Amino acid sequence: QVQLMESGGGSVQAGGSLRLSCVASGHTYTSGRVCMAWFRQAPGSERESIASVWIGGSGKYYNSAVKGRFTISQDSAKNTVFLDMNLLKVEDTAMYYCAADWESPCPPTHPRAWGQGTQVTVSS
Repeated sequence: QVQLMESGGGSVQAGGSLRLSCVASGHTYTSGRVCMAWFRQAPGSERESIASVWIGGSGKYYNSAVKGRFTISQDSAKNTVFLDMNLLKVEDTAMYYCAADWESPCPPTHPRAWGQGTQVTVSS
């Protein structure tokens, strides 16, 4: 099993930036591919995938709502995935979750591992 731990959430004004980090442990990346993804859930809304990447790979996915503003990157040596969020909007306010799976698709439909979440609040 893989355990995920997010950090980096907080409060910021609209137009600002934040970087989220997700450290994975308990999984041997050399044993196969791992898809790491970021999801978010705003109050009263369903959880949605916003970005994903195959660890050690180059293909990335972005939700159209964040494309051009958010960037997912990885440090495979540290088993860490980052989400750089720029030009933040009030509507980006949500709980952000890191997720992982080792089978397609990426982002995963039903991730096998979830982090505990980190809150991002954007004020006007």
